[in-house]
Amino acid sequence: MKNLVRSLLVATASLLAVSAAGADQPLNVVASFSIIGDFAKQVGGDRIALTTIVGPDGDAHAYEAKPQDAAALSKADVILANGAHFEGFLPRLLESSGAKAPVTELTKGVDLLKSPEDHEGEHDHDEAKHDHDDDGHDEAHEGHDHGPLDPHAFQSAANAKIYVANIADAFCAADAAGCETYKANAERYAGELTALDADLKQQAAAVPEARRTVISSHDAFRYFEAAYGIRFLAAEGITTEAEPSAAGIAKLIDQAREGKASAIFVENITDPRLAEQIGRETGLAMGGTLYSDALTAPDGAAPTYIEMMRQNMRTITRAIGGS
Repeated sequence: MKNLVRSLLVATASLLAVSAAGADQPLNVVASFSIIGDFAKQVGGDRIALTTIVGPDGDAHAYEAKPQDAAALSKADVILANGAHFEGFLPRLLESSGAKAPVTELTKGVDLLKSPEDHEGEHDHDEAKHDHDDDGHDEAHEGHDHGPLDPHAFQSAANAKIYVANIADAFCAADAAGCETYKANAERYAGELTALDADLKQQAAAVPEARRTVISSHDAFRYFEAAYGIRFLAAEGITTEAEPSAAGIAKLIDQAREGKASAIFVENITDPRLAEQIGRETGLAMGGTLYSDALTAPDGAAPTYIEMMRQNMRTITRAIGGS
């Protein structure tokens, strides 16, 4: 009898130890690309184990999934995606991975702009409210009622705060014990984003209005434009997979020759040759590299979201005459 009691006590202690170890396990989080990965780190801290599918300087528009990506998704507790068709690789990858975790689209609650192809020249987005469920995989890649939307909402620090709040909610749903930590981290980081937003507006305002038009490789900066007043003309559409038309390139060249643009910029995720061609044909100065859809490696110029936004504004204002 004593041996039986001893055995039961040992077994109970072992189960408690296993349970306690399980409770201490970090939350398995998969982020679709590097900018979202940085947001996840800011909110999750050391309570999460993070896998980022499209890494530094990677192009999520043209990414080809790898077997390890499916393996990571199959083990995920939380899956974070931009949504609005930004991650073209994700629907098929989710299906092949057998992932059980819900996909949280971080653009939920953001007023998304209509894409320039769908809403040519119009920046009014009152009717482009983007609101949908995040309780499953289907919502991560279904169509939207209002037509194609521009997914690059993270190019506004104010929108980034919405992303961060959505991440905190997703982490709390998956790990109630850590919710207080996630909310506190999100609040701290939101304060940093508020300060960033104000600083970027101040820098942009120092540029003479007549010089606030530039050319970029692809149409990724419309939210930056709406937030900070720097107008972007783009050689390509909202995805880097879109081939620019000869007529579109000719129009850009004409605009540059007419003095409607002050500088041309390449991006870290795009082939610079088209921008260089436009520069040669117009004599327009090459202003440097902008970071649109991806951060850099830790030793690069834009290893975090805040550093990316600061670097972009610094590069632009130095090229076109800001203080």
